[in-house]
Amino acid sequence: MDEHKEAVRAMQDYISDHINDEITLADLAAASSFSPWYARRLFIEHLNMTPAVYIRRLKLSKSALRLRDENISVLDVAISMGFGSVDGYQRAFRREFGCNPKEYSTSPVPIWLFTPSLIIENERNVNAMSEIRNVFIQVIEKPARKVIIKRGIKANEYWSYCEEVGCDVWGLLTSIPSISGEPVCLWLPEHLRKPVTNEYVQGVEVEPDYSGKIPDGFEIIDLPASTYLLFRGEPFAEENYVSAITEIWDAEKKYNPEFIGYTWDDKNPRIQLEPRGERGYIELVPVKKTES
Repeated sequence: MDEHKEAVRAMQDYISDHINDEITLADLAAASSFSPWYARRLFIEHLNMTPAVYIRRLKLSKSALRLRDENISVLDVAISMGFGSVDGYQRAFRREFGCNPKEYSTSPVPIWLFTPSLIIENERNVNAMSEIRNVFIQVIEKPARKVIIKRGIKANEYWSYCEEVGCDVWGLLTSIPSISGEPVCLWLPEHLRKPVTNEYVQGVEVEPDYSGKIPDGFEIIDLPASTYLLFRGEPFAEENYVSAITEIWDAEKKYNPEFIGYTWDDKNPRIQLEPRGERGYIELVPVKKTES
């Protein structure tokens, strides 16, 4: 039932907004408008884990990113994230990621961060989004870089990739510092594929001289400096993500880069950023200067 999905999503949103606080089942029940018992049952039914496990794993992953990116002590991060004791936090961190938080803060390695799947209802009305919406286009330059990727076999878009490779790859990629600030999805051109691998991969862009650890089953490839057209749609409601993606794909098909002195470049990968409703859907399509 739609109201059940809405209740679970409301609990997920509450957890996200209050992740640094102590979150009780009563809080989640109030957010879902169901009794504590029924709210917990719905949570387990749709997310295959209890609210307590979900909150603990999300807190640990948020804390790992803070240890990686901030000059903060294990004690301070444990307290600020609401863990009862430093010892308890250290034990939980090691169970979740297989390493000690102090060691991780001084020498971060790729770890499998928890990236929860958000409950999103099927679009109830494909015309819910305004028929008149803007698509913003700008030219950006990408520097020479390396990309740590995980290949599959047949996937050609996000959902088939998740079915084949697994959606948890994103969490591991998120743990690796990226020069672009976040992981990316790429449609690889022919010369960057292997004979039995797919065109669609997930990865993280790193410096050309990257010397960190490459996770097992992943590989690193070189990408040259290149020019892209960035297509960005307007912000969208999460349940309208399919329409948001489709409007960008339609805009890419209709746009002629020759108007601004470029042609499409089939030697570099097309790039997809994580669909986030608050910023609009974003894709980067490679182009090159038109030969005189």
